[in-house]
Amino acid sequence: MPPRIPWQSAHVPGSRPPVHTDDDARLSAELAAVVSGARRRAVRDGDRQIDTAHLLHSLLESDPEVRAVFDGEPQFARLLGYLVQRTIGYGLAWQGSVEDSGAVPVVTRAEGFSPLAADAMEHAHARAARRGGGPARGLDLLAAIVVDPQARAVEVLDRAGIAARDVFARVTGHLRSTL
Repeated sequence: MPPRIPWQSAHVPGSRPPVHTDDDARLSAELAAVVSGARRRAVRDGDRQIDTAHLLHSLLESDPEVRAVFDGEPQFARLLGYLVQRTIGYGLAWQGSVEDSGAVPVVTRAEGFSPLAADAMEHAHARAARRGGGPARGLDLLAAIVVDPQARAVEVLDRAGIAARDVFARVTGHLRSTL
């Protein structure tokens, strides 16, 4: 059965380049599982695109390195609560809308990743390349999704009382310590 959220459409002149899928060789096995989990979550939530909040939820659910970034965070339970309940309340306002910061033109017909989630995936690959190559890891993606203040993941973190800039600093420190 094909996925209900199809892969990113082929490149259309004037639009963004296609986004690689979760079977992309540039992804670690763990990150490919994260993308698959985010896709399932988007389908279950009734969203037509995977957004950064889907990616954050899937990262927290399946990546021990990402969860370690939040160790000792007193608002962690609140964060998980917001992510679990996103289809109720404020999450409903996101349905049918495209997550975008306005930095690039929105391709409203493209399905798969939201523009911000697509950018985050590309930035995760770039971070992995700067680190010396190899596939992108969950920490690369976490760092990429918390840098844009317009990202839904950042909104969820803010509502939970967790500063995205602090998460970014912890991720950066964790990546340096694992080299």
